[in-house]
Amino acid sequence: MSQKDRLVNSPNYNNGTFHNLADTPVMSPEASYFKLVRDMLSRPSLVRPSGTLPSVKTDLKSLRSEVPVVVWFGHSSYLIHCRGINILVDPVFSGHASPLRFMVKAFPGSDVYTLADMPKIDMVFITHNHYDHLDKKTVKKMDGGVKFYSSLGVGESLESFGIAADRITELDWWEETHISEDIHLTATPARHFSGRGIKRGGSLWCSFVLEIFGHKLYLGGDSGYGEHFKAIGSKFGPFDLAILDSGQYNTMWPLIHMMPEEAVQASIDLGAAVYMPVHWGKFALANHVWNEPAKRASKSALDLGVKITTPLIGEPVIVGRDYPMKTWWDIE
Repeated sequence: MSQKDRLVNSPNYNNGTFHNLADTPVMSPEASYFKLVRDMLSRPSLVRPSGTLPSVKTDLKSLRSEVPVVVWFGHSSYLIHCRGINILVDPVFSGHASPLRFMVKAFPGSDVYTLADMPKIDMVFITHNHYDHLDKKTVKKMDGGVKFYSSLGVGESLESFGIAADRITELDWWEETHISEDIHLTATPARHFSGRGIKRGGSLWCSFVLEIFGHKLYLGGDSGYGEHFKAIGSKFGPFDLAILDSGQYNTMWPLIHMMPEEAVQASIDLGAAVYMPVHWGKFALANHVWNEPAKRASKSALDLGVKITTPLIGEPVIVGRDYPMKTWWDIE
């Protein structure tokens, strides 16, 4: 079946666009583009840190672990290493999250890692095609042997960046692929949208369930809160670790990104042993103080008895063994 036929025949595709499981307006009824522009022009100064963010410079090429290791690079980019296999999720190493390099620039200190620091990458997972998750400059620099796994329709962008079609596997919600005997990947629903430029909904957005060498990780991508978390938890849980969208929220778009407290609840719905907040700490896409996501997520996790890990950029999270919890982010 051709890619076009797969899109048209998807149960999540109708009238030329993909749709969420639940009604999901991008903007709240009270919001308007006038209010959005007004607020963007009067953003508080601390949407960006006042100084350089601290980080840990880990020798990623020397990683050797029998259990999964997750290394976060800020926002939603991270490396997963296990038994010699290296996976990058939504890698953005260009220093900006927009089509123009002078817009949405990385915070000072958050871009200390580049592709040159990476070990040999075997796979790249792309949750959706927004600029802060699919970075053309990073993808174009990837080694020719890297395999790409993405949500349905993202392959069109990847091919336009020079990635050969036989290196791309696209997945619709609930579709799965056996990457190897010990690595299994399933695309699961998310509550969001897609689009590069003006057009929206031409490709799908998703989360991923990664089963790797006997461990189970939930890779959340971008998502508002919804019943899909309970459905995923019921079908695949419990999880050793849930990595969840917890930043760049706004009451003007409450259904497409989670408030930190909702992300904590989502980790409970999923049956996750540990929750790791991402989608913060690198780019200012909303008007909240840059470190507010970590503060709110940590407080909510404490209140609800959820184990949380908040590593520095570059600090390894070792599944089942080491979950950094330093409040390094408690600075201006």
